[in-house]
Parts: sequence; C-alpha cells; structure tokens
Amino acid sequence: MEAGMETDRIIEIDGLVKHFGRVVALDGLDLELRQGEVLGFLGPNGAGKSTTIRILLGLVRRTSGNVRLFGSDPWAHAVSLHRRLTYVPGDVALWPRLTGGQCIDVLGSSGAPLDEGRRAELLERFDLDPSKRVRDYSKGNRQKVALVAAFAARADLLILDEPTSGLDPLMEEVFRECVRERAAEGASVLLSSHILGEVDALCENVTIIRHGKVVESGSVAELRRLSRTTIHAVTRGPVAEPRHPSVAGLERRPAGDGVELEFTIDPAALDDVLPPLLAAGVEALTVRPPSLDELFLTAYQGGR
Repeated sequence: MEAGMETDRIIEIDGLVKHFGRVVALDGLDLELRQGEVLGFLGPNGAGKSTTIRILLGLVRRTSGNVRLFGSDPWAHAVSLHRRLTYVPGDVALWPRLTGGQCIDVLGSSGAPLDEGRRAELLERFDLDPSKRVRDYSKGNRQKVALVAAFAARADLLILDEPTSGLDPLMEEVFRECVRERAAEGASVLLSSHILGEVDALCENVTIIRHGKVVESGSVAELRRLSRTTIHAVTRGPVAEPRHPSVAGLERRPAGDGVELEFTIDPAALDDVLPPLLAAGVEALTVRPPSLDELFLTAYQGGR
C-alpha cells in the first residue's frame, strides 16, 4: 500500500524478522491493530516487544517481512508518520534544565500537535506542577510529563511501552481513564505492559510473544475459553465425584452432610458437571475463569 492511503488497520505486521548480527530478535512476528482498538502487547524481557516498537517508530530497519503503519512503511516515512502518533517509554529521559511544561512543548513539537485545553486538564488530573525543572522531579513525575504530552496530543495512535512505571495506584487509575477516553474518541493504542491487571482492565485483545514469535493472539475472552476454569463447591448433601475426562486437580473433603469439592475443567464441560452439584444442594459455589496472569503463564511456559 502506498504512503497516504487510508486503512482501518493502523498497524500491519506480517512475518517480521529482525537480526542483530547472529542474534534473532524477531522471528516471523505477526501483529495487527485496528482503529479504536486497545491492544495488549505482552511478553517477558527479551521477547522482542521493544524491537517491534522501535521498528514501528522507524528507529530500526527490519531484516525482512512486511510492516505498515497507517498503510505506509515506517522506515521510509518516519517523519510524516510521527505527526500522527505519540510514544511513551517506560523510562522517560527528559531535559534536566527545562521545566516540565517546556518539555511538554518540545514533545508536542516533535510529534502530533497538542490540544492546549486538554493539556491544562491533564496537568490537573495528573497533579503535575509544570513550572518545576525536570531535575527536581521524581521518576513518577517525569513519567507524568510524557503521559500529559501523549494524551494531550491529537494523535491517531498511542504507543505505550510500560507507561505507568513509577506511578502510584491513584495515578495508574487516571492513566486508565485517559486510555479509555482516547479509545472512545477513535484513537488506537498499542499497550506493552508487565502489569497484567492493567492490560486486563483496558484491552479486549492481546498478543503474547516469546523469542520473537507470537504464541497467543486473540480476544481476552477467547483466550480464557482456551484455558481451564476453577470450580469450588460446597454441597448440602452427598454427591459423586465429577467423572468428566477434562476434570483435573480434584480435591474432595467432607463438609457436614455434604462435601467440599475443588477442581479445574475445560469451560465447555461446565454444563456436564454443574447439574449434579446443584441437585445435591449448593451452600457455596465459585466458578472462576482464568486470570490474564494465568493465560500469560500458560502461553509463555507452553510456548504455543
């Protein structure tokens, strides 16, 4: 696709390979981000997330494969593409002699233009004093400078790489509110984070990578259906142990006239195992789908 052609696919990566000498950083990576989507980009250190982001920003040239950002090659059209996006790294490096406000001005001049009304609102929401010099800021306040600049920008794409590093829980919640607001306005967000609860709260879709390859990709709901559900039940009367072939990790203990059971099972088998429990009379029942943490660990350890 030629530069300037519009598409609802903001990021298109197909078979991306990147070598640093003999080191293979990316090995056939596929990734897609659509307009208005918040995509969680997950993987441990060294998985290739930062290399992927640097290629998207036009800072590193790919070895092979196809990469399109707004339908254009980010290596060939980095300058024009940067006017449509904003980027927040996990360890923000600013100019120590400048004030926070001056740094926001510089960041706004090098990327998507700033909305001044939104900027003033964000300074208040993030409780940031823009008159202080950067050298007097804590790590969290340096991060706030980058976040204010990013959310105040009239950007179609936000690339956020560990963006809440150094923020306290209150400011993390402000960050989440801002992401939701920008997505509701039609902006797209690529969110790379080690805080899986953050990704779970913000992202409908996730891509998990390992050793430069995708090991899982899809909606959080779809990935949960691929993993096991935990059931804990206390019955009033006796009940036979569930015999479904997908039942695993069964623990059974007496509980008055009934029993206490805990086990994991494939979600598709719930209709088979729940009716006998209900027929015995239920005092307590918990059906817990897998958390995003569990999905991540399953994908990473399994290497699918």
